[in-house]
Amino acid sequence: MQQDDPAKHDETTENAEETEANAAPEAAAEPTAELDPWEQLEAEAAKWKELSLRTAAEMENLRKRTSREREEAIRYANQRLLEELLPVIDNFEMGMQAAAQDTSSMIYIGMDMVRKQLADFLSSQGVEEIPTTGLFDPNLHDAVSQEPSDLPEGEIIRVTRRGFTLRDRLLRPASVIVAASQSPDTSEG
Repeated sequence: MQQDDPAKHDETTENAEETEANAAPEAAAEPTAELDPWEQLEAEAAKWKELSLRTAAEMENLRKRTSREREEAIRYANQRLLEELLPVIDNFEMGMQAAAQDTSSMIYIGMDMVRKQLADFLSSQGVEEIPTTGLFDPNLHDAVSQEPSDLPEGEIIRVTRRGFTLRDRLLRPASVIVAASQSPDTSEG
């Protein structure tokens, strides 16, 4: 039999200790490796939670926008009809002016009753006449011409065609004649 060499025994012990020491970090790394998938799952769950919250918010915004658009469509559904009715009302008003020569005639009285019904109908639909007093407003008025006047420049002199709004929308601008300065500009050199 061979006798054990104490130096070899020491080497073997050292090698065994090194192997255990090397194995210890690997063993310690294994639980860390196990935590990484868990952390990955938590991160992925957080990502999906955030995505679901964003999607829910987008759906809520879509629902609100669709509801608002539906209400607006209902609110302004008659806009085209009312726009086409305005020239008929203009012609009716011209007929009223012609019939006004004899206000006691049955034709005038009947036309006046129809005019009141039209005014009530337009009012119930949210149609309002655009005010045509004061200064010209390009958002509401259409200037068809300018005339020299004693009024300040930009002041509305008279209306050639009435304008109307449907709630907060412009149906038709009022056609107006606007005051211009009386003296021509002679500053050309």
